[in-house]
Amino acid sequence: MTATTTQPLRPTLGDFNSIVCFKAVIVGVEDTLGTDGAAVVFTRAGKVRGRDLVQSLGLTGSNVPVEQVAPLLNAAIGRDGTCLAAVTRSYREGENIVIEMQDTVCLAGEALGSDRKCTFTLGAVWGALEAITGEIYLGEHTESVLRGGTSEKFVFSPL
Repeated sequence: MTATTTQPLRPTLGDFNSIVCFKAVIVGVEDTLGTDGAAVVFTRAGKVRGRDLVQSLGLTGSNVPVEQVAPLLNAAIGRDGTCLAAVTRSYREGENIVIEMQDTVCLAGEALGSDRKCTFTLGAVWGALEAITGEIYLGEHTESVLRGGTSEKFVFSPL
């Protein structure tokens, strides 16, 4: 069975698992590879997920207006989708594209002031954005609610 079917990937337990288990994977990989090595792995894994998600939605190369990216992504990965994060806003800031999010799985349970970055979620949005636009970007997690921000803010600069 593939991820594009409408049946659960697991017939007994369904498609979802807990944040506790996902965070254990993150911490275990960080312990093995170090935070920088883990960031590379999770960002890349997220990019693949985002690209595949856009393909499954039939949006590859659609180049929808930036302001419409947030509701499209939120429908897929927000409360009504996989619950990875709530995508709240997408807009242009100069030549950059900014995506704002709340309740990211990567930062669940983190203490205020934590320097943890949201690498998997950043990668998923990054891969989705590149698949939608056909452009290549440099993505960065620039603000966090853990460090005084009002949202998780991802900024994508064109290369």
